[in-house]
Amino acid sequence: MNTCINKIREIASKLLENGEVEKVIGFANGTIPMATSPVVINSKQDVDKLVFNSTCGLNLANYVRNQKGKVAVIAKGCDSRNIVTHIVENQVKRDQIHIIGVPCTGMINKKKIEALFGDDIIEFTEDGDTLNVKSSTREETLNKKEYLRDNCTLCMHRNPVVYDDLAGDLVQEQTLENPYPDVDRIEAMDADAKWQHFQELTQNCIRCYACRNACPLCYCPTCFVDESGPQWVGKGQNKTDVDTFHFLRAFHCAGRCTDCGACVEACPMDINVRDFTRKLNKDSFEMFGWEAGLDITKRPPLDVYSPGDPNAFIK
Repeated sequence: MNTCINKIREIASKLLENGEVEKVIGFANGTIPMATSPVVINSKQDVDKLVFNSTCGLNLANYVRNQKGKVAVIAKGCDSRNIVTHIVENQVKRDQIHIIGVPCTGMINKKKIEALFGDDIIEFTEDGDTLNVKSSTREETLNKKEYLRDNCTLCMHRNPVVYDDLAGDLVQEQTLENPYPDVDRIEAMDADAKWQHFQELTQNCIRCYACRNACPLCYCPTCFVDESGPQWVGKGQNKTDVDTFHFLRAFHCAGRCTDCGACVEACPMDINVRDFTRKLNKDSFEMFGWEAGLDITKRPPLDVYSPGDPNAFIK
């Protein structure tokens, strides 16, 4: 991991020194263990702030829009796929971004690790697939693979799909016989059980919109939940309004979601927001052979019309 960090800093320093970019968007250490936060570097003197480790779960594609001048951005596999979507959807031009690709072996589930300890974690380090976690009363050595975020355990695009520089050796991609076991579990339920599942899923939602704000796909000038003419959904905690927000937001992401997990990471109520989007990802793949953000020359299937589309009723 240190080799990767050194390479990121080296690339960033060169880009800034040569004036190839005006700023570099990356990760910096947070104020507590197991925390990193987005950072913008605009001077080579500050490149030592840049880090990369298994806690860098936020999707930095969220920060490349509306930038003035050319910027560099650190991009994992899912980040790069969202950048591709931004380019395809005309949110940013390819020549405005210098992509520093970082091969990724997965981000850790911080809450799962915190649950092992009865007190605050005071130290966190990692060495390859080994995590060293220490609180004031105990110390644990953990296998990273056993504490990955759910989306990372199913990720089949760990390497950046597009990049200008690479900050590490490409990693071996996962090959999964069934990439959608979670969707299969819900599909196997009867109608009543499915409805109950989603009712329980959203029962603790406080409408903070952290999932929307963390999602790199949510960049409508006015979100439908904020629209007042007409008003599509109420502002309160009415259960119908809460469900409407989640279901409509999921459909807005259909064929575009890269399953980066930023929504789940951001949710303060531990809601598995991915349950709303994973089914749509599976349908997009089975119906159209489509996975979001893999091809910079193609638009999402729900964004275009083709005479070869399935379902004869539209012809």
